[in-house]
Amino acid sequence: QVQLAESGGGVMQAGGSLRLACSITGRTPPSTYCVAWFRQAPGTEREFVAAVSRTGSTTDFADSVRGRFTVSRDNNENMVYLQMNSLKPEDTAVYYCAAKWAGEKYYDSGFYSKIDYDYDFWGQGTQVTVSS
Repeated sequence: QVQLAESGGGVMQAGGSLRLACSITGRTPPSTYCVAWFRQAPGTEREFVAAVSRTGSTTDFADSVRGRFTVSRDNNENMVYLQMNSLKPEDTAVYYCAAKWAGEKYYDSGFYSKIDYDYDFWGQGTQVTVSS
């Protein structure tokens, strides 16, 4: 079991950049979890943004953010980052990081999921607001 905590949200003008951080703590080594970022804007469904495998070897992005966002992790520091560049007003949402256990005994090192209900552990979310 792990606990996740996001930070780094805020208000930014369109075209600007923000970096979100997700701290992962718990008794199970955080490096055994794949991590994804999801977001939810008011009145909309939660949507996948980006994912990174437990080793960091594989990443994936929603089409809406591909080329603008990058995701990385530092397993020595138990942190996952979402770097968001060229922000648009439509990126405004609450951003959540989520973790799914993907230990090497059962999962390939590049495993990740884009499906929110695959993830067992969630942070509290951080608000990102992009003004035009």
